[in-house]
Amino acid sequence: MNNIGIIGIGDWGKNLLRNFYNLTDGRLSIACDSDEKRRNAAERAYPDLATTDNYDDLINDKNIGAVVIATPPVSHFELAMRAIESGKDVFVEKPLVLSVAEGEKLVAEAEKRKRIIMVGHIMVYHQATLYLKELISSGELGEIYYMYASRVNLGKVRSVENSWWSFAPHDISIILFLMESDPVRVTSAGSAYLQKGIEDVVFTTLRFADGKMAHIHVSWLDPHKERKITVVGSKKMVVFDDTQASEKIRLYDKGADRKQDYESYAGYLSLRTGVIVIPKIQGGEPLADECRHFLECIETREKPRSDGAEGLRTLRVLSAAQQSLEQGGAPIDL
Repeated sequence: MNNIGIIGIGDWGKNLLRNFYNLTDGRLSIACDSDEKRRNAAERAYPDLATTDNYDDLINDKNIGAVVIATPPVSHFELAMRAIESGKDVFVEKPLVLSVAEGEKLVAEAEKRKRIIMVGHIMVYHQATLYLKELISSGELGEIYYMYASRVNLGKVRSVENSWWSFAPHDISIILFLMESDPVRVTSAGSAYLQKGIEDVVFTTLRFADGKMAHIHVSWLDPHKERKITVVGSKKMVVFDDTQASEKIRLYDKGADRKQDYESYAGYLSLRTGVIVIPKIQGGEPLADECRHFLECIETREKPRSDGAEGLRTLRVLSAAQQSLEQGGAPIDL
């Protein structure tokens, strides 16, 4: 396998650097960042790692076969396109890009040049998410009615992107992964309290053609720290709480059963409350699994789980919700 380069080693990029460096036995050979302190810190941590402040050093290096991009989203399109045009595979952090048109161009170019493009939708590599997928696929939950996600905190406030673009890609990618379909309508409402035009809190509803629905609540201005998704089925219900160190999944044998023979409306539905099961979920770092998957794909040329097409699916929902926000909560059809 050719060497790998990384562009952007800031708050999240340094985690990608650590994982790719360790997983490739040092074949991640060069890191690019405009911040000298970050470059110096990387050189101290990885003595055989070259650093640069010019991404052309990676793009033009024929010994670099793949590029990892962990820069601000506004730069994703230019950097990813240049890497693909130079014949390199690309891993790009979420969101893929900031417009559907740019995303379509990027994916089309990757297909044309037969390059791997993978988006950093880390949650679809989380073992708990994969467990949810198995529960749904096996039919244990019954027919899926709806699901809702909450990703809130009193945390780092961004000055460029709003809370929707910063947080929601995680939950959108999970919902699309579990639903295995795209919403037909998106409605979104939010407010900017700290900075004009940058929403601190957003509530979004996704409706699907088969009647299913999903709701997403994101905020960096909240007293709670939650990373939670609930799935409600006709047989059972399940909660994935990612803030828990263990016991991340709770499976509830709860539901409302319909009776075929009944004498009154009250007898038509009966509520069922059974046991709560807390399964053991395999440990490990989801980011390591995500990075390992990218390495396997560039070796085997298999399509990544979160390939460019999946990145586009998420991007379309992000963009539709943003459009709804800007139109005061008007429904946007997809």
